[in-house]
Amino acid sequence: MAGRILERREPDQPGARLLGGGTAPARRSQRRRRTDDAADQQRPHPLAPGRIVGHGASVDAGTGGDAARDRAAAARAAALLPRPCCDHAAVRICTLGDLLLDVIVRLDRPFARGDDAPATTRTRPGGQAVNVAAWAAALGAEARFIGKRGDDEGGSLVAARLAELGVDVRGPISVGGSTGLVVSVVEPGGERTMLSDRGVSPELAPGEIDPAWLAGCERLHVSGYSLLRLPHFDAALAAAAHARAGGALVSVDLSSAALIRDFGVAAFLGRLDRLAPDIVLGNELEHAAIGAPHAATWALKRGPRGCLVGGPGGETVELPALPADVIDTTGAGDAFAAGFLLGGTLCEMAERGLAAAARCVATLGSMPR
Repeated sequence: MAGRILERREPDQPGARLLGGGTAPARRSQRRRRTDDAADQQRPHPLAPGRIVGHGASVDAGTGGDAARDRAAAARAAALLPRPCCDHAAVRICTLGDLLLDVIVRLDRPFARGDDAPATTRTRPGGQAVNVAAWAAALGAEARFIGKRGDDEGGSLVAARLAELGVDVRGPISVGGSTGLVVSVVEPGGERTMLSDRGVSPELAPGEIDPAWLAGCERLHVSGYSLLRLPHFDAALAAAAHARAGGALVSVDLSSAALIRDFGVAAFLGRLDRLAPDIVLGNELEHAAIGAPHAATWALKRGPRGCLVGGPGGETVELPALPADVIDTTGAGDAFAAGFLLGGTLCEMAERGLAAAARCVATLGSMPR
């Protein structure tokens, strides 16, 4: 549990190197601050209460303290990622998926069908892979998004905003095509309903993937939506091959239990197995839909109940969510994914994911501020 547990392949070699550790490219070595494994082993668990479970045995982490101590521990965990983290400044995370214009409508009172409802609206970049890239950049990683967009105002607006957030946007522009659009309706309690039009995003083809976009990539994160349509899935396979040729790990977010069932569980698992991700993330409904993690490292996102994550050695860590004033839950799972993918020990990965998710739910929309 104390060591760094998530492995990364060496380029074109059967061996592996540790995610967040090991030998970095020379051009990055001076920017990355190393952490000694012995120090990792002595680092106290910053969350209380929680459970660390290993090979069938579980122990309490931080239980038995009073509420004040628990709040202090949660505050320390939340402080893990309040700003760009220099430890991960050299980590390059590439994401592949839909580039969307996200229209967020926050209702001031519960929706009444057929009646007017006062609301606050905002427009921001959206799409699962876009969200992960934006949060990765906010947490200090080098972030790149790969996807197809239209040559319309929506596509230009989204690309410009992502550049402001520190995300390098790559991918073909469809002449006369429409950039995808999502309308997110947020209830007063923070629950959301999404109306989606993916536009030209699913039309991304494998021949449109430039290997140079994956150069230096250490993690390629693929939205599960990309597995549901052709040629998008073939493009994901091509990107994964280019990324793995350079030693990158591939992660997948399952994205939607309903869409997995509509597509066909067996068919979806067939595509998931072809992509062969090293990491799989999803919520409880999504994991239940596929029946097993299908990856050596996995994360079960439980919303207000925190997370349960597992590593290659069979160990698992279960942690509670951090306290937060919930405004909007949109993108919280994507923020978690970005924090999780920064690497480190299994416990550190879960903590960073939860801290990023707590930041996300405290603001309107899925983008970091």
